[in-house]
Amino acid sequence: MKRFSGGCLCGALRYEVAGEPLYAGHCYCVDCRKASGSGFIPFLGVARSDVRFSGQILEYRSKARDGRDAVRNSCVVCAGLVFGGEVSKSDRFTIYAGSLDDPLLFQPTIAIFTRDRPTWALIPPGLKIFEDSPR
Repeated sequence: MKRFSGGCLCGALRYEVAGEPLYAGHCYCVDCRKASGSGFIPFLGVARSDVRFSGQILEYRSKARDGRDAVRNSCVVCAGLVFGGEVSKSDRFTIYAGSLDDPLLFQPTIAIFTRDRPTWALIPPGLKIFEDSPR
């Protein structure tokens, strides 16, 4: 079983994962770009049963394109963006790869919401491309 960990910039919000990621990729949607201040968010999907969070969480909700709530979670101290999903309800979470203690563990295989991608945000070769969500 794979184990990995990570957290925010100051270390007050942490997570530990015991299990393989469900998926890994780059999201180019408008919301992820705005939330990250970048061209995309690199992410890993993990099952609820495989992850444990510690520290205080600042939850931010916004409406996704499909009308559902998108929940992003940051540290209350440094405001570092760490993961997506609702702690009390989600069956899986999106860990933002920039928060990994060992960034070399991130092995993306997909690129999603590429229809929203600015031309300067490059897609690495070899990723399976989805113009929208693969779900």
